[in-house]
Amino acid sequence: MSKTLGDAFEAHALEFLQRRRMRLVARNVTCRGGEIDLVMLDERDALVFVEVRSRTSGRYANAAASIDARKRARLVLAAQHFLATWRGALPACRFDVVAFDAGRIQWMPDAFRADEA
Repeated sequence: MSKTLGDAFEAHALEFLQRRRMRLVARNVTCRGGEIDLVMLDERDALVFVEVRSRTSGRYANAAASIDARKRARLVLAAQHFLATWRGALPACRFDVVAFDAGRIQWMPDAFRADEA
């Protein structure tokens, strides 16, 4: 998938989450070995690390199923990197997935835990 198309899915996911009272903290957080698409604060001020996935066809596994153990480990690594720079008390954290499958959006709050990665 092209970067432009990926950016469009991220923008759509961001709008979707903002309509659900979440606030953007950061986009495209990267570190050696990992990246997080969106970092948000939910209505309870929990820090939410969001992975945005898309599949334009149902030919292969759905978008959410494409997040394997290796990808989860890379997300956890990037989250740890992000948290190392956090100022103040660490908030509660979780990992969400926003998946687009053939144009349909699915939000999976608390999709996995760091200790499952």
